[in-house]
Amino acid sequence: MPDSLPNQDLDLAFLYEIADGSDEFIVDSITMFLDQTPQLLDTITSAIAARDWVTAASASHKLKPNLGFFGMPQSQANIQEVEIWCKSGGQNPDEITAKFNDIKKVVTSNFVQLEKIKADREANL
Repeated sequence: MPDSLPNQDLDLAFLYEIADGSDEFIVDSITMFLDQTPQLLDTITSAIAARDWVTAASASHKLKPNLGFFGMPQSQANIQEVEIWCKSGGQNPDEITAKFNDIKKVVTSNFVQLEKIKADREANL
């Protein structure tokens, strides 16, 4: 798939399959992801810093399906770990912070690629 970068945990095959050739669906889906995901990442970042494990777990839970939908299985698995650790009361905050920071780095690096794909697809509309 030309829009996939294997080292970035990004494979849009599922999105393309359900879009069934609709560039509008792809653009709308990417737009929604790019609107919602930074907010969720910020919420998780703030909650972890404040040791608010309930909020961190809840936002991690909301982020998890988005990562799966956009073909980021490693990030999805990692955010599930963060969610579980937060639900358990955040017993190792340094480990949670490190794991989440790795997720955030990968996901935010994918924003650039998703913006490019979105612009390319918008040109077809």
